[in-house]
Amino acid sequence: MAAPALKHRRTALERVENFVSPLYFTDCNLRGRLFGDSCPVAALSSFLTPERLPYQEAIQQDFSPAQVGDSFGPTWWTCWFRVELTIPEAWVGQEVHLRWESDGEGLVWLDGEPVQGLTKEGDKTSYVLTDRLGEGDPRSLTLYVEVACYGLLGAGKDTLIAAPDPEKRFQVSRAELALFHRDVHNLLVDLELLLGMAKGLREDDQRSFQALYTANAIVNVCDPAQPETFPVAQDLASRFFAQHGGESQHTIHAMGHCHIDTAWLWPFKETVRKCARSWATAMQLMEQNPEFTFVCSQAQQLEWVKSHYPGLYARLQEFACRGQFVPVGGTWVEMDGNLPSGEAMVRQFLQGQNFFLQEFGKTCSEFWLPDTFGYSAQLPQIMRGCGIRHFLTQKLSWNLVNTFPHHTFFWEGLDGSRVLAHFPPGDSYGMEGTVEEVLKTVAKNRDKGRTNHSAFLFGFGDGGGGPTQTMVDRLKRLYNTDGLPRVQLSSPGRLFSALDDDSGQLCTWVGELFLELHNGTYTTHAQIKKGNRECERILHDVELLSSMALARSAQFLYPAAQLQNLWRLLLLNQFHDVVTGSCIQLVAEEAMCHYEDIHSHGNTLLSSAATALCAGEPGPEGLLLINTLPWNRTEVLALPRPGGAHNLALVRVPSMGYAPAPAPTSQQPLLPQQPVFVVQETDGSVTLDNGIIRVRLDPTGRLTSLVLVASGREAIAEGAMGNQFVLFDDVPLYWDAWDVMDYHLETRKPVLGQAGTLAVGTEGGLRGSAWFLLQISPNSRLSQEVVLDIGCPYVRFHTEVHWHEAHKFLKVEFPARVRSPQATYEIQFGHLQRPTHYNTSWDWARFEVWAHRWMDLSEHGFGLALLNDCKYGASVRGSVLSLSLLRAPKAPDTTADIGRHEFTYALMPHKGSFQDAGVIQAAYSLNFPLLVLPTLGPVPAASWSAFYVSSPAVVLETVKQAETNPQGHTLVLRLYEAHGSHVDCWLYTWLPVQEAFLCNLLEQRDPAGHLPLRDARLKLTFSPFQVQSLLLVLQPPPS
Repeated sequence: MAAPALKHRRTALERVENFVSPLYFTDCNLRGRLFGDSCPVAALSSFLTPERLPYQEAIQQDFSPAQVGDSFGPTWWTCWFRVELTIPEAWVGQEVHLRWESDGEGLVWLDGEPVQGLTKEGDKTSYVLTDRLGEGDPRSLTLYVEVACYGLLGAGKDTLIAAPDPEKRFQVSRAELALFHRDVHNLLVDLELLLGMAKGLREDDQRSFQALYTANAIVNVCDPAQPETFPVAQDLASRFFAQHGGESQHTIHAMGHCHIDTAWLWPFKETVRKCARSWATAMQLMEQNPEFTFVCSQAQQLEWVKSHYPGLYARLQEFACRGQFVPVGGTWVEMDGNLPSGEAMVRQFLQGQNFFLQEFGKTCSEFWLPDTFGYSAQLPQIMRGCGIRHFLTQKLSWNLVNTFPHHTFFWEGLDGSRVLAHFPPGDSYGMEGTVEEVLKTVAKNRDKGRTNHSAFLFGFGDGGGGPTQTMVDRLKRLYNTDGLPRVQLSSPGRLFSALDDDSGQLCTWVGELFLELHNGTYTTHAQIKKGNRECERILHDVELLSSMALARSAQFLYPAAQLQNLWRLLLLNQFHDVVTGSCIQLVAEEAMCHYEDIHSHGNTLLSSAATALCAGEPGPEGLLLINTLPWNRTEVLALPRPGGAHNLALVRVPSMGYAPAPAPTSQQPLLPQQPVFVVQETDGSVTLDNGIIRVRLDPTGRLTSLVLVASGREAIAEGAMGNQFVLFDDVPLYWDAWDVMDYHLETRKPVLGQAGTLAVGTEGGLRGSAWFLLQISPNSRLSQEVVLDIGCPYVRFHTEVHWHEAHKFLKVEFPARVRSPQATYEIQFGHLQRPTHYNTSWDWARFEVWAHRWMDLSEHGFGLALLNDCKYGASVRGSVLSLSLLRAPKAPDTTADIGRHEFTYALMPHKGSFQDAGVIQAAYSLNFPLLVLPTLGPVPAASWSAFYVSSPAVVLETVKQAETNPQGHTLVLRLYEAHGSHVDCWLYTWLPVQEAFLCNLLEQRDPAGHLPLRDARLKLTFSPFQVQSLLLVLQPPPS
């Protein structure tokens, strides 16, 4: 035996690295012996198609001879390969693989079923034909490989997020049979782990040197050309890994994971195939490793696989019964956490949890949202209402400015609801099972001492791929090794059970989880944002009208199936790379088609419900006016006249009810309010005055004055101009569609109009308006009509923009004569405050934030609210309210936001608090215009209301048919407290209600939630921002 030599750390490390290297010395190192003898496939043929064909149709096509090195394409096409194999007799008793390397993502089909994905980027370049070739096993077989013409992360031209290269070509670089040496694989895994420990543990750590010396000893005894030396080497490794850590070791819960973006750098239809490739591979691992669990979120993806790959889906359900395939998340898709409405977020869980219950026999207990761009402060309450107590994400590790202080904590929402939140401390959902990642999970954990358990999600993600056998082997080897945390192949249930048991010392984070990055997603792809807001409104209105018709008409059938389909389309578009606009052009176009479908079918359903409401009425034919909001409304409406013209009328429609439209010839009653006066001065300026507010526009359309008439209080800052359009340079560091950086604020350029462009539009009476044109740049222009109606507390700005810019950001600003250190922004089912100053890094990191329909800046006794009908990006800095209108990023969609846009915002000065002044109701009214519906028969002669709430603090948000009542005569009502107060109120109804109960957001009845019905009213009690759901059992209407 050679005398021990003095070891030099670097040379010893590099010696071992070279011994396992895939690049260097492969003629004589261990890696070069991973595969043994090989032979080409017996025959290879292919056919190319632009379609995504089902297997049975694909194999009927005409295949032409092909060979390794042939190119195919272009992007988004599919190349099917027929692979005919003949295994040599000499390989009996050995493990045989098909080695396949191609550009593009591949899926192996055997006997008509998908069995494994093949992707170079996902480290899956071989398919195990047999782990031991038997004497009686067939020597010849045929399988098919379906290759999609794009990579694991799309087909970006030169960079990841560049727009797809439409003419990209693809190639098969390897197709052969080979012997696989499992003993070499096992030794490689051990040596990589030893190397990881030698490098990852401190240089003064005894265990680091033990790992290095063990690896060096293995290299000494192991001759890659002589397999008989492998057992001695393996024994050295086993003795090292058999040395266990202490009882206090941190426990890592390793779970197979495969984050698949439902659409992103590839279209929705490609995601269907990504799921099949990834999950087929995961099921192979489940078969080979009974202790391996694989977590899977997004009911939509499971529904796709059920529809397109029923055999694969049936096997998934079998593994779910065994506890190895674990559905998580509880939502239809992994939606954006900021932009969807509160009701849409509830529907994500309602659709998702119902699907999981129906398909897998149970609902999810954890919300799984690893990759979304921020998390609303109302999510904890929504989670708890949907049976979820635990939450997992890691996205806040992307914060650009501040490091989030916790990995395990209680998250408290706007109403006080709490969930246990966990961020995997490795700050990734795509781990590979390396020692470096395991050590990072412990070292970076910011709740050491409070809890001793962490999640470790392993598997290639974003574009799918998922775990590999190598990852599983690494983690199994690290089960309980001295010097490292304890590693368990675990599940979400076991992780959160351990965290619950360990939760006594956990801290609490109150309010939103704001991501300090990707602020541009509040604005990018404005048409998608507009489609989202409009379709949320349409589905709200359809459900209300259909519920009213159900209660009033025995012949009406509630369109439950159609509504479910439309909701699922909307929820699909709320995926976190679609509604945010951070997707390729193909996806954006598909999303717009989804919105068009919702519009078209939704309007048909509205007409059907309106006709049913009027059935049997004795009155004359005409128009039905419908108010879908829970308060009485008196508004100016443009009613259609024969010949296509419109005339203005002041109409009154009761709360969640209807009224007949006044006949075009009928006399307008004496106006109870002051009419609108419109005056254009000689200098070109225009004043609009309705007795509530007085608006003065300068000759270019900017707002020089906004006065609350009763008090004479001016809302615009002295010497400043409101309705000031401003343009910014918008060049982020990398994530183009995602990010707007703080330094964009340094490039502010006011857009100046030309005097003389302002003209009077409607001249007063019921409505007054003025309009102007504005050249934003040589390439872009806008026109705007500024509108003031009789009795209306806000002035509207109807805007049309022709936008043809690159890396510019358009906003509109309103400097207010108001001083406050915080502004208020509407979120789902409520509102929250954010600072108007940059005192701390946490403050200035929120230089661009999100809001829904309104934001407000108030001091004691007075405030100014800015409302909108389809925008989400906003900010208030100092006293300037700013609404973000349009961006122009070029990646991943070069056409994002280019073209014509229409939107409306409104400005509302108010006395007192925004709550008491009715800002919330005003923003709803702007977003939910009164409906004017023609009916097929006579229109009711009298007005009618279905519901009314006694307190302005409580909003009746939703009325729909209950999901769980197949007979259809039970309604669900959803209400929330909107002011931030404790309040008792009465809910009045004119529907034939038999019984009423409280229920949760999944519409499950509260056993103790019976509500007494007194004089057609129910008494309800709310705490601040509380959401409550009711079940109303109706008497069936008479036939």
